[in-house]
Amino acid sequence: MKSCLIVDDSKVIRKVARHILESMNFSVEEACDGEVALGQVRANRPDVILLDWNMPVMSGMEFLHAFNAMDFGDAERPRVVFCTTENSIDHIRAAIEAGADEYVMKPFDRETLEGKLQLIGIA
Repeated sequence: MKSCLIVDDSKVIRKVARHILESMNFSVEEACDGEVALGQVRANRPDVILLDWNMPVMSGMEFLHAFNAMDFGDAERPRVVFCTTENSIDHIRAAIEAGADEYVMKPFDRETLEGKLQLIGIA
């Protein structure tokens, strides 16, 4: 079973994403900010991370920079999908250049999320 870590400060977004991912047979963990998420990635390396941009404590970009510094040894690096309302070309470019594998706009539905996960070889 594939695993996903949903990182978002919105309980509603986490709940919606969890519902979609569980219907796709993913096991799901949640984190309310980037700092909590880093600990969870170290403890249970997920296959994919859905990452919000704007969060308290540690933003999505701050998380991504810290995540990129992590050593996964021989294990495959988790894929990262930025999942946010930030839709400018500059934001998308910054996310991809910082190491995100894909980008999805909120609000999203199962079809959109499934398509993005297929693009990065996870679904």
